[in-house]
Amino acid sequence: MDKTLEQLDYKGIFKYFSEISKIPRGSGNEEEISNYLVEFAKKHQLEYTQDEAKNVIIIKEATKGYENEPAIMLQGHMDMVCEKKKEHTHDFLKDGIKLIVDGDYVRADDTTLGADNGIAVAYILALLSDDSLEHPRLEAVITTDEEVGMHGAKALDTSGLKAKYMINLDSEEEGYLLSSCAGGLTGTSTLPISRVREYGKKIRISIGGLKGGHSGADIDKNRSNATKLLARLLFDLREKCSYGLIDMQGGFKDNVIPREAHGELLLIADGADEGADKDIINKLDEKYQLISTIINDLMKKYQVELMASEPDLNFTLEDLENGEFDVLHPVSFEKMLFLLVNMPYGVQVMSSEIEGLVESSINLGIFRLEEDMAVFCNSIRSSKSSYKYYLSDKLNYMVSFLGGDYLVRSEYPAWEFKKDSPFREHCKRIYRELYGKEMIVTAIHAGLECGLISEKMPGIDIISIGPDMSGVHTIEEKVSISSTIRVYKFLEQVVKGKISGN
Repeated sequence: MDKTLEQLDYKGIFKYFSEISKIPRGSGNEEEISNYLVEFAKKHQLEYTQDEAKNVIIIKEATKGYENEPAIMLQGHMDMVCEKKKEHTHDFLKDGIKLIVDGDYVRADDTTLGADNGIAVAYILALLSDDSLEHPRLEAVITTDEEVGMHGAKALDTSGLKAKYMINLDSEEEGYLLSSCAGGLTGTSTLPISRVREYGKKIRISIGGLKGGHSGADIDKNRSNATKLLARLLFDLREKCSYGLIDMQGGFKDNVIPREAHGELLLIADGADEGADKDIINKLDEKYQLISTIINDLMKKYQVELMASEPDLNFTLEDLENGEFDVLHPVSFEKMLFLLVNMPYGVQVMSSEIEGLVESSINLGIFRLEEDMAVFCNSIRSSKSSYKYYLSDKLNYMVSFLGGDYLVRSEYPAWEFKKDSPFREHCKRIYRELYGKEMIVTAIHAGLECGLISEKMPGIDIISIGPDMSGVHTIEEKVSISSTIRVYKFLEQVVKGKISGN
């Protein structure tokens, strides 16, 4: 554990965060962190279960005087989004996260930090290991695969749980008490393509330096999608210079706004089918100089246009090699490009009920060109299920019209606002007494597991809280040390305070 972090620690929060940060825990790679939680439960002689999905439930019975108080669930997820700088050698399958203390913040070394949702796990372990804390029965529920479809929460068996109240610890702003969130789904589109063999000069165009971000929390921040921007470049380029497309890739997670994308183009000279003689090579070199100038001019135009929102937008253009390559058939290329350019992206509807809240959005998180198909993965979010399905049907319509297929891979419900919430009022009162100001009750466009759990446990009273974080799902992710401690002190008082209205 970093010595500075150790000196600033409170009740072992950052001790546990440092421990779990050493364990690789990207979505789908959670067995080791799940087993770590089981070993924690054994060490502290706490009742636990670990299911086939690797979800872990740990129970700590009520302390003296709290036996008749309703149980409280502490809930978070153990997986994290794995993003890094393109040139970074970090291997998320085997390497832990390097924590760096930077003033009041903890960040990582050019990777995502995993405070989403590692801080929740650290909070839970600190509470469960504190034998001086008075509390009712605590039910810690730590799920898997939240970041890729909430599969852990979907598989969760809640039949043995008794909680009347639940604290979700997957929020990212101190002083805000979340009481509802959007639902969502992931839609995967596949478009068949055919290829033709051509001789020419292969070049690579790469776009990077974009801010990226969380496709829910950051979708309203006017951030450009690298895949969509590259598609725009290809669209503008086709009117100025002929080329074939060999490959194109953008994004790695459907719930992350892509920061980078690249494409491999083939410049074809007239008469190239006659062989790679000196004249053909000269023509290809001339065409490369022409397309270089055009791409430079287009990218400069985009940089000026996006100067305020994406000040670090950059690009590279590389001359790779001359040779024969399989490029998309012109019809396949036009269909693919038509879909990329016209596929909706970003905020679709703002809420009419809560000022400033996004109601519905869509993000093209992953695009890849395979040998015989183009694959598009979109994350759709909406607090209105009817509009969520409309956006999904709209994608299906577009893709089917072009001869492709569409499949909904995962879906989760919205967490609906509970008008009468004694637990919410309890938390507001505790915060006011502790910090002398009111908590702001609000909703969030990002998805939380609260909707799934409330469906499994009808009537459970849920709130969501968390410390100040920023840059979640990006390499700029960081969490405030002081805010983490303040929220934990608030959490202590919430669980030890007896709730009126029981």
